[in-house]
Amino acid sequence: MTTVERLRLTVIEELTDGLINGTTAASKLNLSVRQVKRLKAQFRNKGHDGLIHGSRGKTGTRKIDINLEENIVKIINNKYHDFGPLLAHEKLQEFHQIKLGHETIRIIMIRNKIWKSKKRKRSQYFAWRERRSSYGELQQFDGSYHNWFEGRNPLLPEACLLASIDDATGKITYAKFDHNESVMAVFKFWWEYIELNGIPKEIYLDKFSTYKINHKMAVDNSELMTQFGRAMKSFGTNLICANTPQAKGRIERLFQTLQDRLVKEMRLDNIDNIDNIESANIFLKDKFVPWFNSRYSVIPKSNNNCHRTLDTVTRAKLGGTFSKQYVRGINNDFTIQYNCQWYQLKEIQPTTVFKTEKVMIEERLDDTIKIKYKNHYLNFFILPDKPLKVKSVPFILTEHKSNWVPPPGSLLERQFSYSQ
Repeated sequence: MTTVERLRLTVIEELTDGLINGTTAASKLNLSVRQVKRLKAQFRNKGHDGLIHGSRGKTGTRKIDINLEENIVKIINNKYHDFGPLLAHEKLQEFHQIKLGHETIRIIMIRNKIWKSKKRKRSQYFAWRERRSSYGELQQFDGSYHNWFEGRNPLLPEACLLASIDDATGKITYAKFDHNESVMAVFKFWWEYIELNGIPKEIYLDKFSTYKINHKMAVDNSELMTQFGRAMKSFGTNLICANTPQAKGRIERLFQTLQDRLVKEMRLDNIDNIDNIESANIFLKDKFVPWFNSRYSVIPKSNNNCHRTLDTVTRAKLGGTFSKQYVRGINNDFTIQYNCQWYQLKEIQPTTVFKTEKVMIEERLDDTIKIKYKNHYLNFFILPDKPLKVKSVPFILTEHKSNWVPPPGSLLERQFSYSQ
């Protein structure tokens, strides 16, 4: 008997012997008088056993069959040994037709020492920020380096997953694997994002060097910005740099989920032994992201879509917008040096070009080089070597041929003859 049952026995014996009445017994046991009468009757009929709960020692009606539990443990150990209870419950129901509650699966995994319950540590307090009201109003964006393919691809031991999540709905608006979080990889991501969804109003990201100039002198000079900052400013998109990871906690929590679920889903889908990451990106686009959004997205307060649609002119300029841009000067012989390479401007140009003017070098995503001057792209060709100095050169380059003739035998004569 338990302690409670032994104390109850003492009171019922006093009641049976007539030492106390039913009201006093009910008060001592914190029970109703009717219940005390039933306990007294059971004590007279069965003795001490009448005060013990009737279900004690019997198998519960909801107890899992031992053979079923052993089968579940075997399946989990063979296929889902590193899965959490919720994910294991989903896969058991999807692939093995075992329809039990996720809490039951959790208990089975704990009982068989497959999974250990984790206690969350109390962390620093952060005030909760309310979600934005409309879809496309704020995108939280980041990149996550992780062993996404679990070493199955020796050519790609670690990849970077770039992802954006909508603050209002919790939807993954776009995600793709790339080799790193460089400015060119981020440019490719947002080019594809804008063509798919439109231009977002704001982007919430961290202070990684791709997104923000972290030099101490940049504090007092707000005009200093990265290539990515310059590109998004041209779209009118505001960038918000978080001071802590918790500030953009939605994207941080997303990567925690993806590092668990996405890795295991790609393993089950046999995405391995690939020389590139295209298969993983197709799996993301066609399977995982639609499933995630249908499962975890929420309904926003407003039905408005704050994404701005691309117009024809802006779409035509995407190649130049998403390019690394650098300012260079035109030399006296109308050559331009960039990245250890020399470029010679041709004689005929779409606009008048003067010596010593500044031009914009665009290094595009397809590895091509464009030279821009006053909203015009100049005509040029690559020189095989550093040009020789010459005494006389054309004063300007314009839309028609000039009367200037290069000195005989000079390198410029050969270069201009080649260009013509």
